[in-house]
Amino acid sequence: MSERPTRRQFLGTTAATAAATWVGGRTYAADASAKPGPNETVNMALIGCGGRGRGVMREHLGVPGVRVIAVCDVNEPRMAAAQKEAGGDEVRTYRDFRKLLENKDVDAVIVGTNGHWHVLSTIHACRAGKDVYVEKPLGTSIGEGRAAVEAARKYDRIVQIGTQQRSWEHYQRAAEIIQSGKLGEISEVKVWDYDYFYPGFGAPPDGDPPAGLDWEFWVGPSPAQPYNPNKIAHHYWFFDFGGGWQLDWAVHHYDIVNWCMGVKEPIAATALGGFMCFEQPCNTQWPDTFSGVCEYGPGPVAEKGFLLQYTFRGGCRREQRSHGKLFFGSEASMILDRSGYTITAEATSGKKLGEEIDSFRGKGPNHAEVFINNVRNHTRPFADVEEGHHSTNPGHLMNIAWRTGRKIRWDGEKEQIIGDDEANALVTKKYRAPWTLEV
Repeated sequence: MSERPTRRQFLGTTAATAAATWVGGRTYAADASAKPGPNETVNMALIGCGGRGRGVMREHLGVPGVRVIAVCDVNEPRMAAAQKEAGGDEVRTYRDFRKLLENKDVDAVIVGTNGHWHVLSTIHACRAGKDVYVEKPLGTSIGEGRAAVEAARKYDRIVQIGTQQRSWEHYQRAAEIIQSGKLGEISEVKVWDYDYFYPGFGAPPDGDPPAGLDWEFWVGPSPAQPYNPNKIAHHYWFFDFGGGWQLDWAVHHYDIVNWCMGVKEPIAATALGGFMCFEQPCNTQWPDTFSGVCEYGPGPVAEKGFLLQYTFRGGCRREQRSHGKLFFGSEASMILDRSGYTITAEATSGKKLGEEIDSFRGKGPNHAEVFINNVRNHTRPFADVEEGHHSTNPGHLMNIAWRTGRKIRWDGEKEQIIGDDEANALVTKKYRAPWTLEV
């Protein structure tokens, strides 16, 4: 087993990496060994025309030299809305993403579907020679995420995940501070998502899908099941289509924790939760109140290891910040979210407990612009698909622990749960024929 780097070695490496990747306020990777991408106009296509997909499309249309020439969805009204927004009748439409990928004029695609289609669309796009901007989370199982990484490497494609915080300056600054050791010994990082979904999502009856929706295709590789409007409107909260906020939102948090702490994988996970808030009946499946903990072994910042504690609450947003991260250090603590960061002191070196000693506000460059620059230069993104895979896994592991009702131990090298066949069976999702998870 290779030795872990010391904090000093880690800081030297990350300082060099930061200098190479943070260029002109934009995040890049130094690997430019492969053939170049388009030099001028980048022709893009959108797969998945819901609200998030169209939002990401708008961000890309705001980048000079980008046009969207095709859109695809199994929901015709959504596809029509995206076509109109992308440019009108000249934009081609497809119901089957595989047909879209046969279009040789498409250089890159946005995968803006719901989570259970992220990986299959990405694999097929890589196989067709397209670069990919894929929304998070990276799939609905750990095995899917690994397959996406393998596809990107096998077909030498640029695959950037939609963890846009990686392209914002104040997260870069926060990472540098945490890695410098200024917070002291970090033993715990708390992350949370507090939202107000009360009284819940209700339990509308199953029925016929609305006109213009190909429900069979929408379900795709997941088990066959009847149409229910909540499965479309609140897909994050069903086992077959999402992983709750502890996966689908919290990927952003885990990504920043991995980056700042210099780690990839936890060694154990546990979780508790249930329907403790929503009015019943409610036919969604992931709990409305959830707490999970991942344990990480020794690393370059936390030399004794640390705990990552995640909390979701769906019925009360009352908190200083609704979505955030708090790094607890022996010298100071940092609260970090999309508005910026604030560092407060411990009662050491003459400081008053809770005294603010530093803060910073701001965002950074457009994550879409970062992607397009990586496409043009054929450089591996800082928010590369493999980073997205590792950032998605803590949520998967906590969900597996919750579903099995016990603590699980994780082998990050082999990507297997140790000594628990039932839990390990949940690492890779079983696909419904004719769909297969093949790279």
